[in-house]
Amino acid sequence: MIQRKIAIYGKGGIGKSTTTSNLSAALAGKGYRVMQIGCDPKADSTKNLMGGQRIPTVLEQIRQKGDAIKLEDIVFTGFGGVLCVESGGPTPGVGCAGRGIISAFEQLESLDAFAVYRPDIVIYDVLGDVVCGGFAMPIRGGYAREVYIVSSGEMMSLYAANNIATAIRGFGKRGYAKLQGLILNAKNIENERQIVDRAVQEIDTRVIQYIPRSPDIQSAEARGGTVFETLESSPMQAVYSELAEKILSA
Repeated sequence: MIQRKIAIYGKGGIGKSTTTSNLSAALAGKGYRVMQIGCDPKADSTKNLMGGQRIPTVLEQIRQKGDAIKLEDIVFTGFGGVLCVESGGPTPGVGCAGRGIISAFEQLESLDAFAVYRPDIVIYDVLGDVVCGGFAMPIRGGYAREVYIVSSGEMMSLYAANNIATAIRGFGKRGYAKLQGLILNAKNIENERQIVDRAVQEIDTRVIQYIPRSPDIQSAEARGGTVFETLESSPMQAVYSELAEKILSA
């Protein structure tokens, strides 16, 4: 039985996938069996767990293999044993990306992915510029019970965070997922922490973790990995491990 079902939302380009991958690596390092599911048409959520390599997406494999598709075609083992899945999306300009996420989830269910791999924790990494039916699927469909939003102190990032929080509150009234907090992925803008502290009061949530801006993140990504895999003594390891502990104790 899956112990924790977590969705991480955030504006495109905010560092959500980087945060999610390092969180997955931190949880795996604590002995948990983690599955990370990328819910973005760019399909780049898991590349830092896969040595910088892009994995085939569920939608690509559905198109290529149809009914012959197998779990090993769409679930790949990355750093620390993290199980990696990318939902993918339609050809740019053709079709609905949100519908692609729904199709990917349906395929994982039809192949009994969670029963076969038995992850302790499933993390959905979801694009959060818009919260249409497809992008809301992890929370609307009951796949995730806890939601975290990654944001900086930039206006558009906080605007997206507020939109996401509004959607989550709407779903929460129907007994779906609950917003657990905001992860501040710092951009080093002036008075950033104070700006975000005011914003979370308006959103009615809290900052669960502060992630300082660090060149170690870019260095690790340039090597195709997380800070746990590519950097032996980075202080960012402790930051992500602390985030993992806070989420585990939430």
